[in-house]
Amino acid sequence: MAKRVSVVLSEDIYTLGKNGDLVDVAPGYARNYLLPTGKALAVTPAVLRQVEHRRAKEAERQAALKAEAVAFRTALDTIGRFTVKKQTGGDDVLFGTVTNVDVAEAIEAATKQAVDKRHINVPEVHRTGSYKVQVKLHPEVTAEINLEVVSH
Repeated sequence: MAKRVSVVLSEDIYTLGKNGDLVDVAPGYARNYLLPTGKALAVTPAVLRQVEHRRAKEAERQAALKAEAVAFRTALDTIGRFTVKKQTGGDDVLFGTVTNVDVAEAIEAATKQAVDKRHINVPEVHRTGSYKVQVKLHPEVTAEINLEVVSH
């Protein structure tokens, strides 16, 4: 089997890894493609220190984002209940349904902080009443809010 060469990726490459990863590749692949195009750097002690520094900075950034998400979850728990007003027909049946966009707008109106609508999980809502809604604030932080659907 041929000898492998270690390189540090300078950008994400689908088949190899992400930016900053230390990977082993074939010598020809490194020499003819990765190094000349700037997609990877040859492994040296200076490059390894730079990679470790970058990883430490990224870990700090992720920790700050998680702390911010935990603080926002506490704020959501403090508020307690969010209200969405929808048009209803007979027997408190909604015209349409409550979507994640409606919930995101209610959260933003109450907290003045935007929440990505793609991270909101709304159950099937076709009547007025109280519902539990999952809001993913961070990969490790999820909040559960109370949603009150009322007619207007």
